[in-house]
Amino acid sequence: MIAALPGFKALFGGTRPTDIGVKAGQLKACPKSPNCVVSQGDTDAEHAIAPLSYTGDAAAAMTTLRQVIEAQDGSAVIEQTDTYLYAEFTSKLMGYVDDVEFYLPTDAAGTVHVRSAARLGQSDLGVNRKRIEAIRSAFSA
Repeated sequence: MIAALPGFKALFGGTRPTDIGVKAGQLKACPKSPNCVVSQGDTDAEHAIAPLSYTGDAAAAMTTLRQVIEAQDGSAVIEQTDTYLYAEFTSKLMGYVDDVEFYLPTDAAGTVHVRSAARLGQSDLGVNRKRIEAIRSAFSA
């Protein structure tokens, strides 16, 4: 894997958000900018994405999900519980960081809610949506 150019991650990585996570059973809504997708809440077509699905045990699903995340270029798992996984994805060249969250609600077996958002900028050129769809494909395989 090619690392971000020296100094670019410090410049383009932004600051880790303190307001993400699961609050009242929900992941944070997307901002108005087109650089985020989320599977929960009242959201428009630009930001909406389907949750991931699984069959069987939630613990096994979380294990598989972590393996899928760790196999992705530029990923780093930052936090994990039985029902939540938070990872950062850093772009190869410029060091842009996206915050990606997964939530397995205990009252909705078989569902993994997702949120993927760029820390900086206005547009992500569809990167966050493509990332979640790639994760969906690998997770379902």
